[in-house]
Amino acid sequence: QVQLVESGGGLVQNGGSLRLSCAASGRTFSSYGMGWFRQAPGKEREFVAAISWSGARTSYADSVKGRFTISRDNANNTGYLQMNSLKPDDTAVYYCAAAQWSFTTSVYQYNHWGQGTQVTVSS
Repeated sequence: QVQLVESGGGLVQNGGSLRLSCAASGRTFSSYGMGWFRQAPGKEREFVAAISWSGARTSYADSVKGRFTISRDNANNTGYLQMNSLKPDDTAVYYCAAAQWSFTTSVYQYNHWGQGTQVTVSS
């Protein structure tokens, strides 16, 4: 079992940067693939980025490719999402998620979720 807590959200101007963190409890974090998702008001939760349990593989939504970077530090049980060149369309609540021995972009295959952190990009 793993519990996830996101942090690092906030208000930023168009073109700015933020780094989100996802702190995981438990001693088996290194066996969990991790993903970041986001949900804007009135919209479905959508995939942003994913990273395998070892960190060797990553995947990005086309809308963030080249601007966002997902990473993880298994020694410190923490995952990250570096977000650069932010746009107003990136405004959403961002969630981290984990699934053991998994590397997937599907929201349905993650069974552990954080509470979310708000990211607001002003124009």
